Amino acid sequence: MNWDDTTDAEAAAERLVGAAADGEDQAVEAALRPKDLGEFIGQEKVREQLDLVLRAARARGATADHVLLSGAPGLGKTTLSMIIAAEMEAPIRITSGPAIQHAGDLAAILSSLQEGEVLFLDEIHRMSRPAEEMLYMAMEDFRVDVIVGKGPGATAIPLELPPFTLVGATTRAGLLPPPLRDRFGFTAHMEFYGPAELERVIHRSAGLLDVEIDPTGAAEIAGRSRGTPRIANRLLRRVRDYAQVKADGLITQEIAAAALAVYEVDARGLDRLDRGVLEALLKLFGGGPVGLSTLAVAVGEERETVEEVAEPFLVREGLLARTPRGRVATPAAWAHLGLTPPRSQSSGNGQPDLFGA
Repeated sequence: MNWDDTTDAEAAAERLVGAAADGEDQAVEAALRPKDLGEFIGQEKVREQLDLVLRAARARGATADHVLLSGAPGLGKTTLSMIIAAEMEAPIRITSGPAIQHAGDLAAILSSLQEGEVLFLDEIHRMSRPAEEMLYMAMEDFRVDVIVGKGPGATAIPLELPPFTLVGATTRAGLLPPPLRDRFGFTAHMEFYGPAELERVIHRSAGLLDVEIDPTGAAEIAGRSRGTPRIANRLLRRVRDYAQVKADGLITQEIAAAALAVYEVDARGLDRLDRGVLEALLKLFGGGPVGLSTLAVAVGEERETVEEVAEPFLVREGLLARTPRGRVATPAAWAHLGLTPPRSQSSGNGQPDLFGA
């Protein structure tokens, strides 16, 4: 992992609305995770397709096909991998792409697998190339060649592997080489959750955490959760703390709104960094276009932090657009911050001035 990757990951983990999981999130998620597909909320198509794959494998008495799960962080890829192991009544081994830097690292893991075991490889796109090439043969033929010696005297010793199921997870499926993607028997893309699905997630988590919440409180939290269950559960815990200290413990719409105002998460799920980017773009640069580096300096953040941490959600929400000439605010951004756009942007899509109109 390079320094920029570390910085971006740390910045995402520090945000209340960041999708990266820190130590507290991981501990809580372990208690909240559903144990089977019937408990898993959302991702209806993925659940239906995966259920068929697993049931067919069980009926044949065979290991399940290799599975590739892609999508943004916090949508349930790790949870689904554990469900796959539970449904197949098999143990699971968990590792990650960055942890496998050499082919020998992967060979050690593969050679210790039991028959039918599920190997969960998170962030699979960040695995080293030599290990990736070894994985091709392991997935297809359940065999790896271990190189002994160096130079002209090196020999390859074939090592037979027991049948296993690889579950790969990635936030950037486009970075996977085609030969690796093609070796997965089942691929699925995890979509962002709708408000109704997030409300179900929040009600379920509240029951497990012994938190009292009414439908309006769940709806308020769901609306600020960026379509991500991990963020919904994190916001629920913070609102729970507020309700216990400032109220009688019951989470209502008013309590949820007041709590999230304290944590600077607004009605659309934007936090301090998001609003800082929008305010700089609107107030200092008239809505753009402005270059990314200039915008980052204005916000007081690293260029990579603005691009990788703040911008994806702003673009997805239709508040910011990336153009060849720079970043441009949309009419929705002006409306969200309660500001009046310049005349050139007040009618149309906010970009007519890019073409000299």
